[in-house]
Amino acid sequence: MRPSLRKPNQMRPVSMETGVNKWAEGSCLIKMGGTIVLCTATVDLNQPTWKRMQNKTGGWVTAEYSMLPRANAMRKTRENIMRDHRGAEISRIIGRALRSVVDMEILGRHTITIDCDVIQADGGTRCASVTAGFVALTLAVRWLLGTGRIHENPIREHVAAVSAGLWNNELVLDLDYDEDSAAELDANFVVAESGRFIEVQSTGEQHPFEKAQLGQLMDMAANGAQKLIELQKQVLA
Repeated sequence: MRPSLRKPNQMRPVSMETGVNKWAEGSCLIKMGGTIVLCTATVDLNQPTWKRMQNKTGGWVTAEYSMLPRANAMRKTRENIMRDHRGAEISRIIGRALRSVVDMEILGRHTITIDCDVIQADGGTRCASVTAGFVALTLAVRWLLGTGRIHENPIREHVAAVSAGLWNNELVLDLDYDEDSAAELDANFVVAESGRFIEVQSTGEQHPFEKAQLGQLMDMAANGAQKLIELQKQVLA
């Protein structure tokens, strides 16, 4: 039995709330079980410097990820947070995930930055960040459309992310911290609305894993991501 008493393919309760930051062009607060992440989208009416210097066309979407000092059981100093290589890695993952579904030429010469701040961590923070980050991004794009800065939606399809792994010799979906910290196989999947995979991260924490196991986890993750996408659509309606 899983610590949360969930079935192997059962996700934690998930909720998303938009408009939680009155200053940001888009914002979304996501709760996945005990994990809580605030994502805000900031629109810069210019390209990033590197694109201007290289005389490139189109816009850009980027992301920054960080945990608050007491997001975990033990306080992490702000100085250590700033030096956190894990945070930099996850920032790149979120950015790649969101860029994969955006037409940069249609976005025009704009930069959208998604800030993902973990208020409370209980496993799956990067997945929650991708999922809520997409909602914040969509709201920022709507702001651009509403102000007449762009005239066509550059977002091609939804995207969400979910974890899965091998815990206690059983394949399970959406690991919380108790499962994640003891998992034999830990994986994160970024999935587009079309069912295609954008990113697959998998690690045999205790021993090598079988190809068939990864395939089963991908199937579980695809189903889980579709449920998250349905929730995205509800909160964006």
